[in-house]
Amino acid sequence: MALFSSLTPVFIAIICVLIGVIMKKTNGEKEKRDAKSKHPSRPWVDEDLKDGTDHPLEEEEGEEEWQGLEENVAHVPFTGERYSEAEMIKRSQTFYELLNKRRSVRFLSDEPVPREVIDNVIRTAGTSPSGAHTEPWTFVVVQDPYLKHKIREIVEEEEEINYKKRMGDRWVNDLKRLRTNWIKEYLDTAPYLILIFKQVYGRLPNGKKKTHYYNEISVSIACGILLAALQNAGLYTVTSTPLNCGPQLRVLLQRPANEKLLLLLPVGYPRKDATVPALTRKPLEDIMVVM
Repeated sequence: MALFSSLTPVFIAIICVLIGVIMKKTNGEKEKRDAKSKHPSRPWVDEDLKDGTDHPLEEEEGEEEWQGLEENVAHVPFTGERYSEAEMIKRSQTFYELLNKRRSVRFLSDEPVPREVIDNVIRTAGTSPSGAHTEPWTFVVVQDPYLKHKIREIVEEEEEINYKKRMGDRWVNDLKRLRTNWIKEYLDTAPYLILIFKQVYGRLPNGKKKTHYYNEISVSIACGILLAALQNAGLYTVTSTPLNCGPQLRVLLQRPANEKLLLLLPVGYPRKDATVPALTRKPLEDIMVVM
């Protein structure tokens, strides 16, 4: 009995240690689960732009549901352009030199731009590849002064909040060197605003939803082609991604709920007093890896 009594405190101490280890492990696992369930703060991500590809459509639309595409699309002979090596090198160099002149210009003139040019650059953007050829894009061209000003009001109101509250000090400090802020005068002065919407889904003839695969990637590729087409035509823009403005602009422009604003491009000629930051681009060896 005396031996048992002397060992009792030891047993109690061991049990306490074991309980402590178990509780620590349990709390650690709980913290890991909480960390996984809690999404990191990413103020540069617009919640309105979630890609619908990863979200299943209604159950009534089975996986085998007809998507409105022809089952047997006719294939036709194709012959592409073929250039000599010298011509290929020359053309690729010339095109690079053209696009290397592309700059984001925030000081745009109100000088008129031929509407046919805008039609053609958007036709060019529409040649972009897309997932299962769903072409999930809508290009809204705004030239009405009243609508342009309403867009500016919406964008500036949200952008001021973004700069002061949502974006964080790091992002705001990174933008200081570019001398940009929430004032977007170019939304009034540019002769055209092009708002690019991604269609997160389409509609079948029977009214059901139609899957638009990789809709954001597809529309992003189209935007890149559009930027190249604008540069080719001698027009300039600045890629504007107005955070948290999508729903309001969608309502203003009477776009359907399946469309989400991806990009806003003011388009026109540079003002005579326009300036751009003295930036350089990474050399080829920093952006290309040859295996």
